Amino acid sequence: MSCDAVTLEIIRGAARAAQAEMEALLERTAMSAFIREKKDFYTALFNADGAMVVGSDLPIFGDIVRPVAQKFPLETMRPGDLYWYNDCYGSQGAVSHTNDQVFLAPAFLDGARVGFVMGWAHFSDVGGLRAGSLSPDATDHFQEGIIIPPVRLMRDGETNDALLEVFWRNGRFPTQSRGDTRALMAAVRLGERRLEEIARRFGAGILADAFAQLLARTEAVVRAKLRDAFPVGTTRFKDAIDGDGQGNGPFRLRLALTRSEDDRFVLDTTATDDQAPGPVNFLMHPDVPGMALGLYFLQGETGQVLNAGAPRALDEVRRREGSLLAPRAPAPLGLRGITMMRLLAALHGLVAVARGGEAPAAHSAYVVLALRGAHEGKPFLMSDGVGVGYGARPFADGTDAVYFVAQENYPAEFMEHSYPVRLHRYALHEDSGGAGRFRGGCGVVREYEILAEQAVLAIRLDTVKNPPWGVAGGMSGGVGAAVVNPGTPGERHLPSLSDGTVLRRGDILRLSTGGGGGWGHPHDRPAEAVLADMRGGFVSAEAARRDYGVAITDGALDEVATARLRAQRPLAGAFHRGAYADALD
Repeated sequence: MSCDAVTLEIIRGAARAAQAEMEALLERTAMSAFIREKKDFYTALFNADGAMVVGSDLPIFGDIVRPVAQKFPLETMRPGDLYWYNDCYGSQGAVSHTNDQVFLAPAFLDGARVGFVMGWAHFSDVGGLRAGSLSPDATDHFQEGIIIPPVRLMRDGETNDALLEVFWRNGRFPTQSRGDTRALMAAVRLGERRLEEIARRFGAGILADAFAQLLARTEAVVRAKLRDAFPVGTTRFKDAIDGDGQGNGPFRLRLALTRSEDDRFVLDTTATDDQAPGPVNFLMHPDVPGMALGLYFLQGETGQVLNAGAPRALDEVRRREGSLLAPRAPAPLGLRGITMMRLLAALHGLVAVARGGEAPAAHSAYVVLALRGAHEGKPFLMSDGVGVGYGARPFADGTDAVYFVAQENYPAEFMEHSYPVRLHRYALHEDSGGAGRFRGGCGVVREYEILAEQAVLAIRLDTVKNPPWGVAGGMSGGVGAAVVNPGTPGERHLPSLSDGTVLRRGDILRLSTGGGGGWGHPHDRPAEAVLADMRGGFVSAEAARRDYGVAITDGALDEVATARLRAQRPLAGAFHRGAYADALD
């Protein structure tokens, strides 16, 4: 049965509404701050064969259904089933670090399978070497928490409670994990009901055709965008992460995208450096690059859905076993977010090279800290992800203070109520946005006072030695830093990837995060815009003069001095463009 255009849009909207309702339920009922406040979770709907059809803005994952189907054949599944896993290596990177729990349920109409619904969420602690299960000190994957292979958690609606008890017993905060598990299960069950309702309203055949059309439409749009962006031949780009927190690095990502005469697209990552001893390895599922490019190319495409059609637009993705993007088990993966974020920037870099700079500049990798200890007789774990700046675009400034795509920072009031810290400062990180015709987004500054008698700190911070590159003459973004007791005789600068730093009552931790690269020559930015940036706390008067050639005196624009400075316009090549310049050479 075929689905007409009007019905297709109704089904698309209904599926998106079901997915959003699942997320709302999960957000409102989860117990941990990482889910409830930071919103580190995702839900999606799939067709009957397991292809992801509808989700929101963050599907940077692989084939979620296949790991389950390999162990539990699709034809053996029944209504009331619920499947669960967090096994990174066992899923070939469909889930890429152990904290992320995947719950998956088939949906049926009159005994026939019509699709799947999925929810995953980051659980704050799943055991392992340190509280939080993410530590730069990890040397193998087994130190990063309990590993759940694909298992059937529910059969005919009956839950295997004993299996959940094993999981909860292996975490340091079992009550919190119990609440998060129940919230995730409830969200998936809600999605199952909603998908069945859609199938009953329109019929299984119409629903299947609608899902097939949505997948084909996404693939066609992304493939057309690839043809527009990339010439026939091979486009190359390289980037690098600073290190692995254990004295090794930098580690380079080397990408090559080849378009053949018959419009076949192949992404080759095999020249990427070998895997790291430390936990910055990213087990990249072959679907991830296509999803990431789809996320970029579908911006502004009204009515389009980012789904499994996007990775189908790449005919082949090549990885090399033993590399940073295809590590051999049991290489640690806990801090893979650093490498993942650099990979996303490097994919933008491929587009920038192919289109002569018509692409965004690089962004910083979002920063994570973990503060662990005990206060008033109770253990605590404050895992805080902190926003960074994103790269400028060919038409606009970069976005300031972004925590990945759809997630959020902890509000100050929540943090102070929930943890033994006091937030002294929360502001933009001045001058962290790369200078350019369009300015890179700025990171943030957070200053925490420690109220517990003692706490142990872990930091995940990258793009310090290799800052986010600018494009078309734009400057690199500024870097971040972690400093204890700044401006005092006891000031300490912490390694950007570190664990085990002991903080005591009254210590101040200042965390500054990096910004995004700039786009275009800084002297092409209107002087009035630079003045507005200075007044808004984005750019200092010193940087306005040094980088933009704009003189500001007593808060006002000095037009004569500005004209003199800009008459001495340096060549664009004089600005640091990092890996982007290397890729052009």
